Formats: sequence, structure tokens, C-alpha cells
Amino acid sequence: MWFTEAALSALLFGLAGWWMKVSQMRGGSSAYLLLGLYVSGTLGFGIHAIAVGKLADSLTDWRVWCAGVLIGAGSALGNALFMKALECGPASLASPLTNMNIVLVVLLGTFVYHEPFTGTELLGVLLLLLAVLLISVRIQDHASIRSRRWFGYVGVSMLLFAVRNGGLKVTEELSLSGASVLFVAYALSIAWFGVPALRERRAIHGAGPIRPDAGQVLARAFRAPRIGYRLGLAAGLFSYGGLQLYTLSLQTGQANIAGPIFASNSLIVAIGSIVLYRERLTGRQWLAFACLFAGLICIRL
Repeated sequence: MWFTEAALSALLFGLAGWWMKVSQMRGGSSAYLLLGLYVSGTLGFGIHAIAVGKLADSLTDWRVWCAGVLIGAGSALGNALFMKALECGPASLASPLTNMNIVLVVLLGTFVYHEPFTGTELLGVLLLLLAVLLISVRIQDHASIRSRRWFGYVGVSMLLFAVRNGGLKVTEELSLSGASVLFVAYALSIAWFGVPALRERRAIHGAGPIRPDAGQVLARAFRAPRIGYRLGLAAGLFSYGGLQLYTLSLQTGQANIAGPIFASNSLIVAIGSIVLYRERLTGRQWLAFACLFAGLICIRL
């Protein structure tokens, strides 16, 4: 059962990334996108925690608040620094490198919680990690890195995402409610991204109403918050579903296997790009898909 939950978590979290890509393609505001994501995600985790009767009791547990703050910081600050990385370097390098945070989760499960590997499971995990690395990286894009700060942004965001993904393993080992911890984490992130969204709103409305003769650039600026927020709400629902299933898979499965399966969510964005935006994959990217399926088969043997 945990394998199915881990695979579905990758699918749903990948769809969250897909809606973020759609927002980018349509010129949506990044601040409003992330605000919408955390608003709907908070509602999802809150309703889930109430439905299973965990929220009221969990919110009186100081450990839930500490875990929520740490995981929320990992999620919010990780996303903020990742967006900074995109401003001064290629997404095709930043995305797969930040996804490699899952290596730290594998090490956590293997050496801290002593989760065993069979030979075929280890091979499957290595194939999944290779698929994550291959799916979008283009070595020649190193020339488009415009600032040394890009390396810092990517490195720190990778560590912060590891705090989010690895932190969920720790909370499960402490028998804390994953939905309640993520409710706190996402709720705190609303405040983090609400500030830049409000600043952007004031800047746009300070320009006055759109005149009939307004240029296309100004018109797009006025539409960007609405586009970003709406698509962010959709992304947040899938983010909730993906992370909730990931926490469930950790309850009965191994973090050093469930983590790499979850990390394969980046391939969902690639599939959507092929279907809707007619993007063509390179031979290396087709190899990534082959590694994905081979890895999943090895883990199930």
C-alpha cells in the first residue's frame, strides 16, 4: 500500500508543479501564485486534520508547532530562494539540482533510522535518482548562469527542501499528525508570501486604472496577480494531496525508498509540457523516463 501512496504522491505533487509552470507560461505573478498555493494547501490540511480528529489536540502540542515552523521554513524559504535562482540562472539546471535534496532524505532513512535495502531496491533508488537528474538538466546551460549567487540560492534551497521532506519522516517517527504539522507549516507560509503580494498589489493599483490606450505590458501587469492566484489555488490543492500521501507512505514504508519515488514528481511537468505545449524531449530525457519505470519495477520486485 505504501508504494501506491508514494507513487500517487509523486503524481499529485507533480501536478502542483505543472500548474506553477502554466502560471509562468501565462505571465502569472509569482508572489500571488505562491500565496494562492499556501492558502488552498492550508485549507486542505486543516480540513483533513479536522476530519481525522487530530487538529484540536495537535495544536496544543508544542512539538507540532516546532515541526510546523521548521517544515514551513523549509517549504517557504526553499521556494523563495528557488525563485531567486531562476532570476539569475537556468531553470533547467536549478530544478533537477534542488530535487536532489532527496539524497539527504535517503541518507536520513538509511543511517539514522536504519532502514534496510535489498539489492534490487538499491538499484531502483539509484535509477530514480538518475531519472530526476536527467529529466531537465542541460550541461551547456552553465554558460547562462549570470551570477555566482545562483550557486548559493540553489544550494541553500536544496537544503531547505530536504528539511521539508526529511522533517516529515521525523514527525512520523515522533507519532505526530502529519496533516496538523503541514497545516501549521502552510499557514505560516501564507504570512511569508502575503507581504510581497500586498506590496505588488499596492504598486499596481498605485498606477491607477487601465486606460483604453494602455500598452500590453501594463495590461499584463494588471492581469498577472489574478492569473497567479487562481493557478496557485489549483497548485495548492495538488500540493496538499501529494504531501499528504507522502506522509502516509512514510507511516508504513521506508523514507529511503518513498523519498526517491516522491522526487520523481518533476517528470510530471515534463509529461504535461509534451502533451499541452508540444515540447520535444531529447534522447537524454527519454532515458530519464526509462530509468523512472525501471527504478519503480526494481523496487516492486
